[in-house]
Amino acid sequence: MVSKLPHTGTTIFSVMSALADDYRAVNLSQGFPDFPIDSELNEHLFKAVKDGHNQYAPMAGILSLREKISDQIKKFHGRKINPETEITVTSGATEALFAAISVTVCPGDEVIIFDPSYDSYVPAVLLNQGIPVRIPLNFPDYNIDWEAVKSAVNSKTKLIIINSPNNPTGAVISEQDLFNLREIIRRQNIYVLSDEVYEHIIFDGNRHISPVTDEELYRKSFIVSSFGKTFHITGWKVGYCTAPPNLTSEFRKIHQFLTFSTSTPFQFAISAYLKNKSRIKNLKKFYQSKRDLFLEMTADTKFRPLKCSGTYFQLLDYSDITDENDFDLAVRLTKEFKVASIPVSVFYEKKTDNKVLRFCFAKEDKTLEKAAERLRKLK
Repeated sequence: MVSKLPHTGTTIFSVMSALADDYRAVNLSQGFPDFPIDSELNEHLFKAVKDGHNQYAPMAGILSLREKISDQIKKFHGRKINPETEITVTSGATEALFAAISVTVCPGDEVIIFDPSYDSYVPAVLLNQGIPVRIPLNFPDYNIDWEAVKSAVNSKTKLIIINSPNNPTGAVISEQDLFNLREIIRRQNIYVLSDEVYEHIIFDGNRHISPVTDEELYRKSFIVSSFGKTFHITGWKVGYCTAPPNLTSEFRKIHQFLTFSTSTPFQFAISAYLKNKSRIKNLKKFYQSKRDLFLEMTADTKFRPLKCSGTYFQLLDYSDITDENDFDLAVRLTKEFKVASIPVSVFYEKKTDNKVLRFCFAKEDKTLEKAAERLRKLK
């Protein structure tokens, strides 16, 4: 059999988590919290199952949940979205990303992706026989080089993927970035896929900027988000895609043959949970306190923190410690010092090594304390 992804192996997240298990290391590699979810979510889930919501949900998602999503978009972005024609509930954000890419990309089409980038983008483009065009973000602030984007755009460009807050860097896009994006795709047959799964985890007074706020951009955009990150229920795999009606119609044609529908009791549980409109209000404060605690605890190490404006990942520059490449150090750190991280070079096409590791701080305080104590030992 000929592999459709011949250069794709086991993800770095699985590799490092397995290594963490083998060496009983503190796992700050994979992006999931180690603290419990709100007990009220559990209660809503149990009630949904008990009430008999155990068969297929509507293909687009239960309407009550889509209505709650529409309310959230109105609250945070000021735009009224039609829950029946513009919102589709998916089995996680990864499914939504794949469906959106499948809608827009035909054989030979080019897709602009910014490195370092989340690892599902490129395989989805390749499986649709598209051509990834990867443009590095400017280190160390990880902002977009718009002149490079202009130079890369041509008649074959079909899609531009943006991710804010960005995984793995924690960088966020600005109003100027949206302006530059709009100017580039104006009067061209280019679509936008905006990955916003960390939209509510943003710090230091920054505001999440989304194409949904821009009428011209929204007409050509697929906007993907996830309850997994927002309510730290990553195992529930409930995401959603917002897009104008004509794009949603095409999106659903793909979605129905990927998963058809998403877990019914999970949808009912989240819908009930969202009846309290203040659920997301304290999320920024909660995660910023985690980030600040991690920075405080690692301040007396030789690691140098890079700016983190969102997500629950902190990048640490180790160039003052060793010349090792980031993958080798990540492995050694796990084996010898019992702290697992992710080498940032794996998010680049050319494995660019800026001597930076990614650490997840969505952990119990005691977990972060244990990790910091061990990181101090790296000289």
